[in-house]
Amino acid sequence: MQWMYPCGGMPTTTNRTLWPTTGGAVAIQPGWFQGHATAFFYINMGFGTSGPTAGPPNMSFPMVPVFQIVGPTKNPYPGTFCLPQIPLPANTTVNVGDLATIQVVEVAVHGAALYSCVDIIFADPQTVAEQMPVNETNCFNSSDISFNNVYSIADPTSGASRTASLSVWMALLLTMMGWALL
Repeated sequence: MQWMYPCGGMPTTTNRTLWPTTGGAVAIQPGWFQGHATAFFYINMGFGTSGPTAGPPNMSFPMVPVFQIVGPTKNPYPGTFCLPQIPLPANTTVNVGDLATIQVVEVAVHGAALYSCVDIIFADPQTVAEQMPVNETNCFNSSDISFNNVYSIADPTSGASRTASLSVWMALLLTMMGWALL
């Protein structure tokens, strides 16, 4: 069911995790199928409980830019990784007691997505630090997983010459895949 948007087929829970109003840590044990050496990750937030099955109406607030993890082989990822301070989505304000859901999306090499969520209640950062401290025992990165930034480069050309450079790019891509552009 982890293929099902928005939360892998899991309903919203009433057992919510305390999360600081200033942002907090997210630890992930990635899942994958054998044969995939990489995966893209998105971490999003949805606010409130007015959506389907009493969850957020959408998960359209990105918390961090997309990033890629890389395993050492095509065997299953052997460990975990942690982002110790994820900020709130840009241009958002929350109050103690507000409800939200953090969505983690893992996109495999072939494009299929796995969804996982945690339902949270915003709390005072000091309260969260006292009750659930973030430290090296619960927030660490396994040595077998590395990270890559994901970015794009703007095409400085435009118009007809842009189409030509796009054709050249597609031909190169298809050649790398063992196909030919006819």
